[in-house]
Amino acid sequence: MADNKKKLILHSCCGPCSTAVIERLVEDFDITVFYYNPNITDQCEYIHRRDEEIRFIKEFSAKTGAKIKFIEGDYDSEEYYKVSCGLEQAPEGGARCSECFKLRLEKTVQLAKAQNADLFDTTLTVSPYKNYDVISRIASELADEYAVDYLAGNYKKKDGYKRSIDLSKEYDLYRQHYCGCEFSKREADAARAEKEASK
Repeated sequence: MADNKKKLILHSCCGPCSTAVIERLVEDFDITVFYYNPNITDQCEYIHRRDEEIRFIKEFSAKTGAKIKFIEGDYDSEEYYKVSCGLEQAPEGGARCSECFKLRLEKTVQLAKAQNADLFDTTLTVSPYKNYDVISRIASELADEYAVDYLAGNYKKKDGYKRSIDLSKEYDLYRQHYCGCEFSKREADAARAEKEASK
């Protein structure tokens, strides 16, 4: 029965990444999606991604009968700049990203604690561009610190990323070409320009 499901606070980085994760977990957990991403330093981009997340949850819930809740965290990109200060030149996937993961995961576990949730997790691990071991280590340390269980799902397994792409197409979701911060956008834009120039 639904009332017996464990309560899960699921940090979501964006609608597309949340699709396959929600689909995989919805039968077993009472899910509250926590959209907390101050790393998205362009406010228009942040709003676009947030609105796509909300739209997906509504449409998926209407289609499946699921009762997924949504909470938006505070949007303050200065919080991101504080934790990334001094790491501006770090490569994508390096120390700057680890600090960003910790910022978002700590807010997630704090919310889980405040809401008396049974567990917390993040959709970040569905991406093949995100290091599961790094994310899991940070989340596990926070789980111990706050005494809230970490689900530790590695959602890229079992073709999770491919499924997220398929569901994004099914729901006609906007898929961004960079993680969120100005540094990742700069790297992604440069890579795209280089690819175009080589054609």
